[in-house]
Amino acid sequence: MTDTAHGPALADRAPAPTGPRPAADAPRARRRMPPMLAYTLRRIASSVLIVFGVTLVTFLLSSVVPADPATANLGQRALDDPEIVARYRAEQGLDQSLPRQYLTYLGNLLTGDLGTSQQTQRPVLDDLGEKLPATLELVVAATALALVAGVLFGVLAAKGRGGRLDRIARMLSLTGVSLPTFWIGMVAAVLFVKNLGILPGSGRLAPALDPPGQVTGFYTVDSLLDGDLGAFASAVAHLVLPASVLALSVVGMVLRFTRSAVIEALSSDFVKAGRAKGLRERGVLWGYAVRSSSGQLITATTLSFGLLLAATVYIEQQFSWNGIGQYAFRSSTNLDLPAVMGVSILIALVFVVVNLLADLLYAAFDPRIRLS
Repeated sequence: MTDTAHGPALADRAPAPTGPRPAADAPRARRRMPPMLAYTLRRIASSVLIVFGVTLVTFLLSSVVPADPATANLGQRALDDPEIVARYRAEQGLDQSLPRQYLTYLGNLLTGDLGTSQQTQRPVLDDLGEKLPATLELVVAATALALVAGVLFGVLAAKGRGGRLDRIARMLSLTGVSLPTFWIGMVAAVLFVKNLGILPGSGRLAPALDPPGQVTGFYTVDSLLDGDLGAFASAVAHLVLPASVLALSVVGMVLRFTRSAVIEALSSDFVKAGRAKGLRERGVLWGYAVRSSSGQLITATTLSFGLLLAATVYIEQQFSWNGIGQYAFRSSTNLDLPAVMGVSILIALVFVVVNLLADLLYAAFDPRIRLS
């Protein structure tokens, strides 16, 4: 009876679902960020931390300099007056504790205030903005020369591995890396300026010419934008010698990077497959071997740019090139701490940006980097 009473009800009841839940009831799948975007954000975050660390290290190094800024920037008569010295130290924040000085400096830095240069009496940010284009023009030209010469001779040395050209290229690369940059500059100036007289010795432009209107800050580019071919020729002539001297200091490194990368690529399977297809040797060399060495070339470019940026201090002072290097030299000799710290942070920022771009290029060429 019990079975009869409850039988129809049990028979009409739908069986409990045993499969997966319907899509409407399923939780929404979490959207994943594109790998390239995630990699870029991680690299930007790490770059910000690096810049913050540079500010801390730069501040600590400037605070332990065994010299008194008041002594370096005040005259003897002012130094004899304790009130003037105390007023100067108060204006520069030198009477505060070291942590408070750093927090004050960091707060000003976040608002774009790098302080006032004690030698020019102008904001350091304005000085850097005025000097930076000259240095970038010099470094970009030197990097381009080093890449063209280094890649060309590196590929030729790799193609003729063990031959006469390979031995000459390696000897020249070792010589270029071993010789000091300032010594190369002195020899080049004596040879091409004093003895041969075919290149100008100092400055960015002939004294009789007016600088072109500032658009990019590069005299070669701005003179072309103005349509002044005379100024363009003078700017190029003044750029040749310092850029070539700078390039010689790193062309050996680029050559070695290129040579080793191309030699490794020439022994790879895909190059052998290209040759087996009947492709011309030139196409296999440049289209396969050199193209596959793009990662090493990016490394060589990044290192070259950084080394050349640091070496401009000698070259700009030697060739009277009014850029960041000359500004840094004068600031350090005059113990102009705000200017020295501003130059240090600017160079570190350029390094970080260049390395960030290099990492993004790596990820663009090799997806395994951004997926790791």
